[in-house]
Amino acid sequence: MLLAVSERKSHSPEWLFYLCALVVLLCLAGCGEQRQVLRLEGPTMGTTWHATVVGDAGQSLDGEAMQAGIAAALEAVNAAMSTYREDSEISRFNRGTTGQWVAVSDDFQQVLEAALAVGEGSEGAYDVTVGPLVNLWGFGPAPHTDEPPSPQRIEEVRQRVGQDKLELDVAGGRLRKHADIYLDFSSIAKGFAVDKVVAWLESQGVHDYLVEVGGEMRLGGLSPRGDAWRVAIEQPDSEHFGVARAIKPGDAGVATSGDYRNFFEVDGVRYSHSIDPRSGYPVAHELVSVTVVHSNCMLADAWATALTVLGPEAAWSVAQAQGLAVYFIQRDGEGFASRYTDAFAPYLVTDPQ
Repeated sequence: MLLAVSERKSHSPEWLFYLCALVVLLCLAGCGEQRQVLRLEGPTMGTTWHATVVGDAGQSLDGEAMQAGIAAALEAVNAAMSTYREDSEISRFNRGTTGQWVAVSDDFQQVLEAALAVGEGSEGAYDVTVGPLVNLWGFGPAPHTDEPPSPQRIEEVRQRVGQDKLELDVAGGRLRKHADIYLDFSSIAKGFAVDKVVAWLESQGVHDYLVEVGGEMRLGGLSPRGDAWRVAIEQPDSEHFGVARAIKPGDAGVATSGDYRNFFEVDGVRYSHSIDPRSGYPVAHELVSVTVVHSNCMLADAWATALTVLGPEAAWSVAQAQGLAVYFIQRDGEGFASRYTDAFAPYLVTDPQ
């Protein structure tokens, strides 16, 4: 749906707000008076969130209560998983003692289990212990740098990376590390936050919605005009906004990862924020945008990152083998070429309306 998002937390992606507004305006065209529509937004996790909430005919929605409920759901995720907060659950674990068991919350465990599964399924291209490398390259909470680190420093830091250095006791709800590792949920937490907001909305009797956090999105039910939600995959151009493809995801989560908004260049070499935990270096291939549709936005978020790291051919093979619904865009000379997996085909919009 909404597209590739910068994972740097220092600024809010304004283009994302306008794309959300465009989607909502299109949905409102032809909308009758019977259904109440709320458009809500706010800051979270170093970025922004937007929600379009549609009431059933005759249903009265309390806008202030909806705003407060969504904000509370997002704050709970932020308090557990933000590496930008010293008092968060993940920051406390990262500072903790090697070899010591630490009790973790249910949400924390759910996200970690999902991340470890994606790491295994992606052949190590996805790894939630990649944080030290992300920080080293200047794409984390540490002060930003526009200079690549030395090969020696990269190799030194890479020794701290590897999900095999974690031990999760699922039954006991506890976790310990066997090396000085640093967990980073930035590639999965926004998707999880979307799922948490959706769960809260549905608990309030809301079944028609569009929820977006930092570009990751989930849709449910019908749009304000009473038809299926339509959203856009952004053309991966860092200078101009354009739509690459319109899709109808149905009741699903949508996440996009790309290398065209968060990067720096030195001597003509582009260094992307997408770091390959296996090599310690930013990805350097022609795959620029990966959009995943999944019933679970958390998994859509993680898989979009994993496939971006894998690169065009390996990502295609893994996505097809895993039965994932994925839309790929890669550089092709001066332009772009796209392809999609078999599971993605049903989501493509073919009619002009």
